[in-house]
Amino acid sequence: MGTKSVAIIDDDASANRALGRLLRGAGFEPSGFDSAESFLAAPTRPFFACLLVDIQLTGMSGLELQRKLQAEGSHQPVIFITAHDDPAYRAEAERRGCVGFFRKTDPGALIVDTLRRATATNGKA
Repeated sequence: MGTKSVAIIDDDASANRALGRLLRGAGFEPSGFDSAESFLAAPTRPFFACLLVDIQLTGMSGLELQRKLQAEGSHQPVIFITAHDDPAYRAEAERRGCVGFFRKTDPGALIVDTLRRATATNGKA
């Protein structure tokens, strides 16, 4: 995994592909996962500079994934994306320290800028 590797965890295959294209075009090395469970099973998971996670996943939700990773002691920055901006989800994600929370309709440049800041802060940019 390169220093700018980003895990995209989204069960919507078209969103996963589109985010991958966006991130590759911005100089990141994206890897797509279709569920929190597939991400957790990946041997590469400790090496990602940042995680871009859908809130509402099939199976374990994005917030549940964030809680699990934090309980394991992970310090990987998490950016959430969602098609359904629920204020309660946003509040919990922010309370737990996510570095960004975006709707899937937000401009890609905002996500890329947040990823750049998060990976620089994480010391891996």
